[in-house]
Amino acid sequence: MSQAVLHGSLLLAQLMLGAAFCCAAFRVLRGPRAQDRVVGLDTLYVNGMLLLLCFGIRSGTDLYFEAALVIALLGFVSTAALAKFLMRGEVIE
Repeated sequence: MSQAVLHGSLLLAQLMLGAAFCCAAFRVLRGPRAQDRVVGLDTLYVNGMLLLLCFGIRSGTDLYFEAALVIALLGFVSTAALAKFLMRGEVIE
């Protein structure tokens, strides 16, 4: 019983994250301003990381968790760099 509930809830979570991924991709492609595109990109990497975590829970392998950690680190750095670029027009001072 609990295995079926876990499998069903993971499947539902993956479907909802996939829908959120599509909405964020739409925001990146059609955002009216650059700030909207940065927020959409930030949401894209968070959704991608969460999808990898769901895949890792379903499969039971550590590779997905390591990939999610790398995506989280690179996504944070890229969001900070893009925010600094939009504020000042340059990343490296």
